[in-house]
Amino acid sequence: MQASLELRPVGYLHADATLLVDRVQQEYAERYGSPDEAPIDPTVFDPPEGLFLVGYDGATPVATGAWRRSPVRELGGTSAVEVKRMYVVPEARNRGLARMVLRELEATAAAAGHDLAVLETGLKQPEAISLYLSEGYVEVPDFGYYAGHELSRCFGKRI
Repeated sequence: MQASLELRPVGYLHADATLLVDRVQQEYAERYGSPDEAPIDPTVFDPPEGLFLVGYDGATPVATGAWRRSPVRELGGTSAVEVKRMYVVPEARNRGLARMVLRELEATAAAAGHDLAVLETGLKQPEAISLYLSEGYVEVPDFGYYAGHELSRCFGKRI
């Protein structure tokens, strides 16, 4: 089945973004015992410093993904973005939507002049790790809020 997804840039505090971020936080709580505790400044996703996307299947918001500038310098990259808030609602999974969101994030970050995408995920999200590996991401040294945490893994890719 061909997946249908319309990606729209929105602010981090947009109602549909908030709805989906709340859902991903619930999923983190189920998988890890608590929501993501890393502090987030919503303005870091405002263009041109960042981008927050909501994916719609018709009128229904079903996916998110975002990037923000990052100080990480790995893999020979000179200007990095950190991929954040990758999420697809359970009822829309296994249709390639996360891959579509990720590729759009990479394309928009590259168009904005960045040459490296990095991200942090956890071992209790094996489907996310599989996606990133299948899209050419490789493990990089830990960074950010969860650096050194036993369940945290960081990945990067030249874009």
